[in-house]
Amino acid sequence: MPFEVLTIGRVGVDVYPLQTGVGLAEVTSFGKYLGGSPTNVAVAAARYGHSAAVITKTGRDPFGDFVRTALDGYGVDGRYVGVSDIAPTPVTFCEIFPPDDFPLYFYRLPKAPDLDIRPAELDLDAVREAAVFWVTGTGLSEEPSRSATLAALAHRAKAGITVFDLDWRPMFWPSEVSGYRLGPAEARTYYAEALRNTTVAVGNLDECEVATGVREPYAAAEALLAAGVELAVVKQGPKGVLAMDRSGAAVEVPPIPVDVVNGLGAGDAFGGALCHGLLSGWDTERAIAFANAAGAIVAGRPACSEAMPTEAEVEDKLREAALATTIERKA
Repeated sequence: MPFEVLTIGRVGVDVYPLQTGVGLAEVTSFGKYLGGSPTNVAVAAARYGHSAAVITKTGRDPFGDFVRTALDGYGVDGRYVGVSDIAPTPVTFCEIFPPDDFPLYFYRLPKAPDLDIRPAELDLDAVREAAVFWVTGTGLSEEPSRSATLAALAHRAKAGITVFDLDWRPMFWPSEVSGYRLGPAEARTYYAEALRNTTVAVGNLDECEVATGVREPYAAAEALLAAGVELAVVKQGPKGVLAMDRSGAAVEVPPIPVDVVNGLGAGDAFGGALCHGLLSGWDTERAIAFANAAGAIVAGRPACSEAMPTEAEVEDKLREAALATTIERKA
């Protein structure tokens, strides 16, 4: 039976402080959570009742065992979670300074196991048959993950819904030749190849600029469509979300007010909810509004994976936002 949502890429353990407004040097206690953007997307999709799995690798260590146990607990199939001996399972620390400062510290050296995914290891039938296949920009940052990601996309050839989370994280892009980090111009070549086999692209303004060289939201959406996708989703931060399809039809969804606790999981919540909307056959505006509300919910919670909401919670948030807007207009 094909998976409804299959993701590929980053996995690890998020070690987040239990105190906010305090730097890591002063933090006294932490919580341990499943992490990694595509992994969180799979968790979010499973929360909505979809069959989900993730293609990734951990180290051969207790944190790898934790990843598998956590995935099972969240209802995500772990059959494609391999083991690599190149490094331990990655750990990510953050500092929490609400509402908008959440520094991240990635421990993924010399190379994270999830970047050791090899083309020959892929179950290409599962990739081809999944209703939604989700890839990220980080998966393109190093070999052999880059070749595996591009091979999976080429084999899938836009079957079903193929989502490219632009996910630009410059610290993950080393040059194998010079040792220096690759910049957006060099990365853009790989992004362009991925976009040719993608039906949906999702990214914030910085990520859209990396992928297309264009930053203005409407121009960025048009550039993503010209690169081959059928739906471009451009996150504009406090200005909300823009989505545009190949017909040129565009919708803009305003942000939902939230008292931010930790904004780091909001994008992954948005992604899992977007998968749910697309699988449900909703129109673009409803799917983006639902995803936007899911992101707002998780931004108001301390963790990422375990914070993913249910459909009922998201619908409640949408009704709450609509009521608040109505009251504001009457006032």
